Amino acid sequence: MAKASLTKRIFKIIGGLIIFFTLPSLLFFGFIYLKYNEDLPIGEIGNKADLLATTMLSNMDYEAYEATDYLEWTFKGSHHYKWYKTDNRCEVYWDDFKVELDLNNHDDSKVFVAEQEYNGIEKHDYIHKAESYFNNDSFWLVAPYKVFDKGVERQLVITEDGKQALLVTYTKGGSTPGDSYLWHFDENGLPKSYQMWVNILPIGGLEATWEKWITTESGAQLPTFHKLLFLGLEIDNIKGTTLKN
Repeated sequence: MAKASLTKRIFKIIGGLIIFFTLPSLLFFGFIYLKYNEDLPIGEIGNKADLLATTMLSNMDYEAYEATDYLEWTFKGSHHYKWYKTDNRCEVYWDDFKVELDLNNHDDSKVFVAEQEYNGIEKHDYIHKAESYFNNDSFWLVAPYKVFDKGVERQLVITEDGKQALLVTYTKGGSTPGDSYLWHFDENGLPKSYQMWVNILPIGGLEATWEKWITTESGAQLPTFHKLLFLGLEIDNIKGTTLKN
């Protein structure tokens, strides 16, 4: 009887601990969901949306970005990139790994572990991981410049306060096709934030800021900080250059 009583008490303690740790998380998620969740807006496709997108690119000096051959940055202090944009390849660094990612043909990519080339059974897993890191982290750096990429749908949305916003949906490509972003602009027509309807987030319409912009040597304008709820996403060590002929 004593053993049964002890077992019952242990399960009771474990159950109490589970409730103690999970209940606040569930309540917090419920609060966030009720406060921030929004339905995906419906806008107008066509010339007006394209004009707003073109104006945004002009305000950001899109030609300078296009002429940028090389970009380097560190995302959240953990992933480092050397993107040879003209050649469509990127060196991706994390922990003891380095992947020379060939964005045209992934089978030509190379993997290094502790500076030694790796051709083991997990090689393609590391290549796919590098690609996933690159797709995510480069998006936080250059997303505004991608609004006319192949497979992108643009819609003009009028917000509740009567301002124009640009809804961008990536119908294919990247790691998560189908994701949508509603861009909001400051008084100079530059991106200041976007709301997200993305597969990896259970809440639609969460807003992330785009701020602390810098101008690289090549003239490309890039953000160095994003705020998402109470989280800060920092982008450091940004370099952008144009190769001289």
